[in-house]
Amino acid sequence: MKIIDIIESKPITLSFEVFPPKTEDRYESVAQAIAALSFLSPDYMSVTYGAGGGTSKNTVRIATDIEKLHHTTALAHLTCLSSTKQDIRSILGELSDNGIHNILALRGDQPSPDSGAPVPHDYRYAVELVGDIRAFGDFCIGAACHPEGHPDRVDREEEIIHLREKVDRGVDFLVTQFFFDNGKFYEFVDRVRGAGIKVPLIVGVMPVSSAKSLQRMIAISGTSVTPRMQALLDRWGDDPDSMEQAGILHASEQILDLVSNGFGGIHIYTMNKPRIAGAIKDNIGFLLG
Repeated sequence: MKIIDIIESKPITLSFEVFPPKTEDRYESVAQAIAALSFLSPDYMSVTYGAGGGTSKNTVRIATDIEKLHHTTALAHLTCLSSTKQDIRSILGELSDNGIHNILALRGDQPSPDSGAPVPHDYRYAVELVGDIRAFGDFCIGAACHPEGHPDRVDREEEIIHLREKVDRGVDFLVTQFFFDNGKFYEFVDRVRGAGIKVPLIVGVMPVSSAKSLQRMIAISGTSVTPRMQALLDRWGDDPDSMEQAGILHASEQILDLVSNGFGGIHIYTMNKPRIAGAIKDNIGFLLG
């Protein structure tokens, strides 16, 4: 099923992001986590794509498992910066052959200079990938957006222009980077809608379970920490169990505010932790009907 059809048929959707294993010996543990997450009956599940395309084979494999073993709609991430056009055509063909009809089109990260691998120059921006996916076949296409600004861009208005270009090339829906300040997200929505971008916005929510992992993610994404989140980190950051519970509560309350303000597409960055995703779903179950 196409994700745009799921979104348009339900006022509130709950979906999960998972990541594939980096090595074959970890595949089984990741597969078990994904089975447990699928048991929570999400509307769909997205599967990330490793930096430099390093986990691309397992992205297709996990997405196929989600569709065929767990009978859940899969959204496969696809990055282009380290790929040739032939690489992309090959992966699109593999996704299509395995019944994967939904793709989140991303630029991706620069490959590590230490890898020694040659870097193709077929793609510079995600909008180019969107155009090639749309030309290839009948995929439902999502793209990323950054309520607090893309870490590689300074000009916020230019960023909105590029977002509009992606939509004009064929993007069906947008998924946000995680954030903690809903007020900044609502301001972002006003700018997006003011630019004539009307596609659905899916909101990415990150349950914080570790102060150390949050610091890493903030360094990469540029997401700001609200005073409330900082207070949680200061109080519970050295107590993993309490931090996990505080993160679950914070994410649940953030979702309640989002849904109350009319944003019903909720996408949880699960970090492959079914226990956390399940606790959040229990907390917000009354919203889901």
